[in-house]
Amino acid sequence: MAFAKVLVVDDNEILLSSLSQVLQHHDFEVISASNVSDALRHISSGSFDVLLSDLHMPGPGDGLTVVSAMRHANPKAVTMLLSSFPEMGAAAHAILLQTDEILVKPMNIPALVDAIKQRLANGPKKTRVVESVATILERSIESSIQDWLKRVEQEETLMAIPMSREQRCGHLVQVFGDLVERLRSFKPLGSKEPMSAASTEHGESRRKQGYTAAMMVEESRMLQVSIFNTLQNNLATIDFSVLLLGVMTIADEVDSQLSQAMAGYIAESTFDALPA
Repeated sequence: MAFAKVLVVDDNEILLSSLSQVLQHHDFEVISASNVSDALRHISSGSFDVLLSDLHMPGPGDGLTVVSAMRHANPKAVTMLLSSFPEMGAAAHAILLQTDEILVKPMNIPALVDAIKQRLANGPKKTRVVESVATILERSIESSIQDWLKRVEQEETLMAIPMSREQRCGHLVQVFGDLVERLRSFKPLGSKEPMSAASTEHGESRRKQGYTAAMMVEESRMLQVSIFNTLQNNLATIDFSVLLLGVMTIADEVDSQLSQAMAGYIAESTFDALPA
């Protein structure tokens, strides 16, 4: 334990220097980083026994980003976050799913050293499998579709149009495939997506089946609810460092597909209105 290697991350240079000196004095091997980028560089190029990181830092990423990277690269490392905000409610519970402990600033130095030593003696709370939003959705396609179908079946307006299960749900496999591909492409939000022939065809089919535009929108809304419900049910494995971006990407992609489906719907409506 005397030679345990610690990565200390904090944007406050004075605190970073003080923590490093204190830990070195207590026989820890210390590597310091003043921002998330430097921390990720150290994590990718070396191994560590302990991560001690500030939670809130300026610039891209935060302490959770560092924790997530450490969990991937050094799954046996103890991860500890420093925060000036002790009352974090549900957010603290979510963070603790991938962090061993949250310490409140300003911390008592002897207590900090004791906490690190105690965590090293006990080891990480648990080995946690971390998955991307795309991976979770990809393995949950069938259950997400089933959740969506249950919601649709409770909506009298939608169920007034009789359909087989295939007619009602057949388009969703392609929707989820497109969504997973979009999540993994890391394209900027608002990027102009290629036209989806499947979405256009879906809009044309719904027009022929007797849907109104409002019913199309309601189906799409229920789809987003079902997708977010799937993510909620997988909080124990989700990678929190990319969760917000994933949620925004999902909303953007589902809306894009609805827009393209509505274009097909309108085109079919125009065709219906033409004289025979």
